[in-house]
Amino acid sequence: MRLGEIQTLTVVKKVDFGVYLAEPDKKDDKVLLPKKQVPDDVAMGQEISVFLYKDSQDRLIATTTKPLVTLDHVGVLRVKEVGKIGAFLDWGLEKDLFLPYKEMTKRLHTGDEILVRVYIDKSHRLCASMKGLYDFLSTSSPYQVGEDVTGRVYEFGHDFGTFVAVDDKYSAMIPKHEDTAGLSIGQVVSARVTNVKEDGKLDISLRQKAYLQMDEDAEMLLQLLDSYAGVFPFTEKASPEVILRETGLSKNAFKRAVGRLYKEHLVDISDGKIRKCK
Repeated sequence: MRLGEIQTLTVVKKVDFGVYLAEPDKKDDKVLLPKKQVPDDVAMGQEISVFLYKDSQDRLIATTTKPLVTLDHVGVLRVKEVGKIGAFLDWGLEKDLFLPYKEMTKRLHTGDEILVRVYIDKSHRLCASMKGLYDFLSTSSPYQVGEDVTGRVYEFGHDFGTFVAVDDKYSAMIPKHEDTAGLSIGQVVSARVTNVKEDGKLDISLRQKAYLQMDEDAEMLLQLLDSYAGVFPFTEKASPEVILRETGLSKNAFKRAVGRLYKEHLVDISDGKIRKCK
């Protein structure tokens, strides 16, 4: 019998407080299905689909109620309570799912909805974690380049980008050259698919298509120039790191926006600087 999974077991014994279930070839290894969970007119040898977890006394028990997330899967759960040793999550069962503090990636509050995976801890109990979600997300999304998607931020991988679970289940990433400083763990964002990798993972962008985004970026740069007293001490030839740090734009986006401003005679480029025209 597999803790944390939905499986089909057979009725091998009836008692006043429920029925005992077992695998067909392992009838000595039994688990209780409490009376209130037992289907009407249940018969010996009948097969029942159940989920196995631990009760409040740490005993293995079966339920016909399907939890919102199972072992080694990812799902969104609501925080019911935050205590001294961790948080308790509503996963659709009588006993809440425990999320230890060491498995959190942000401070939580009652009512928060968070993306977690279910794992078995060292004490052989089912617990939740906000960490290590990357390997458990699906790479078989139905989305194509150019399509709009909605996803939940679950990790900041500064060397790679910002990791997002599209539809709370598909693996996606916002590349590191895009400014995500204003995002937070658990935030739901709207984005656009820019690439579908060979392994099925998605690259997504919070920005519009280049020709639509250019006007917005150009206007932002004009406003930013005012905070620099009308002069950027660098041009589009600066390093991508400098441009991203100072403007929040990738080098290509910066070049496009500056090009638009230059063409409209709103800026002048000379002596390694960009000046706002008067």
